Amino acid sequence: MAKLIMWNLMTLDGFFEGPNRDISWHEDVWGEELEALSIEQLKSAGGLMFGRVTYELMANYWPNAAGEVADFMNASPKYVFSRTLAKSDWNNTQAFGVDLPGAVARLKRESAKDIFLFGSADLSASLIPHGLIDEFRIALNPVILGGGTPLFKPGERVKLRLIDSRAHSTGVVILRYEPAT
Repeated sequence: MAKLIMWNLMTLDGFFEGPNRDISWHEDVWGEELEALSIEQLKSAGGLMFGRVTYELMANYWPNAAGEVADFMNASPKYVFSRTLAKSDWNNTQAFGVDLPGAVARLKRESAKDIFLFGSADLSASLIPHGLIDEFRIALNPVILGGGTPLFKPGERVKLRLIDSRAHSTGVVILRYEPAT
């Protein structure tokens, strides 16, 4: 059974995007190390999971991008959860609108490789109470935005256990946590 891994860049003050969905601060830490990690993760992925908003942002960018990361993003199976999105032109996309916990559990059972959840704070907030996220992989960017969209929504307390941490030369720290049992 595959694991569902939440993968996000997050600012020191807890935001995964700034006002108006700004992610230009990603460029502060993007470099060879983070690109290599991204490629390594995409090679190990059995699929990519998104909420509708993140999915639409990705679908508007990656089909026109070039390079190894773009090739993986475009070729990978994509799962989008939305009550309003009926179809997509981005290849290898499946849309799900109902039974979120059941659909995610089924995808995890049916995938031989891990599934990565990108962005999608609302989707993540819906999955956390069901215990469906197996790993929280956060790239902590040493910047304080002062505003934006928080990665974690108010909800129930979830105790996590650190399984790995790694600093990159750009100052980003990759933190890996799993739910503590």
